[in-house]
Amino acid sequence: MTTNRLNGSLYTNINNKIATVEFGHPASNSFPSELLDRLTKELQALSNNNDVAVIVLKSEGDRAFCAGASFDELLAISNLEQGKQFFSGFANVINAMRTCKKLIIGRIQGKAVGGGVGLAAACDYVLATDNAAIKLSELTIGIGPFVIAPAVERKMGVAGLAELTLAATEWKNAYWAKEKGLYAKVFETIKELDSEVNFLANKLASYHPEALLQMKKTLWKNTENWDTLLTERATISGKLVLSDFTKNALQKFKKHE
Repeated sequence: MTTNRLNGSLYTNINNKIATVEFGHPASNSFPSELLDRLTKELQALSNNNDVAVIVLKSEGDRAFCAGASFDELLAISNLEQGKQFFSGFANVINAMRTCKKLIIGRIQGKAVGGGVGLAAACDYVLATDNAAIKLSELTIGIGPFVIAPAVERKMGVAGLAELTLAATEWKNAYWAKEKGLYAKVFETIKELDSEVNFLANKLASYHPEALLQMKKTLWKNTENWDTLLTERATISGKLVLSDFTKNALQKFKKHE
């Protein structure tokens, strides 16, 4: 399945029971709402596909993994309902990853910002290159990473979440992210990364499907309230994005792009 370039692209390839889902967007693989919605639906479909044992989530190109939310769409939000709906996009993807019956391997080849960090955190096992630095810069524009915070905290703990969010202008390198539990392994080249992703995916695909499903459920125990929690968090962000502080900060950011 593919989509047009304006709203990004999404492509799924299924081979040897491994579904590789690749998303892309000209603006550093950022996510407009339509692409978030398509990814949510694709993950839900793969969850129920008996020909799939494991999912690999990746983005296109050899640079940024994901720049998070679409700035153009953030700027266009003019009321609370629009705001809540926009931030629910990431909530829906994270919940689709959480409830997906298949284990998800994250393949992180480059920098991740905001929602991109949330996507990585919602994967079950993440492999990255040493270019895969992370940053949560939301406080600098008057909002916060409220929707993705539960996923980040689940992987990196409250201390890791606090350090990432409060030092909002700092990039944390891939080895820091590994030390905190976001990445399982870090490689020097994309070639090494892809070799390990392929090796792991094939190994997992050879295991008992029911054992994999029960392991997935075990890993996500005590997150059953996230359907409600992440929607509540989307409302917080939706309200904050309407503030003069955020509108001004976004306009300034846009000018410096």
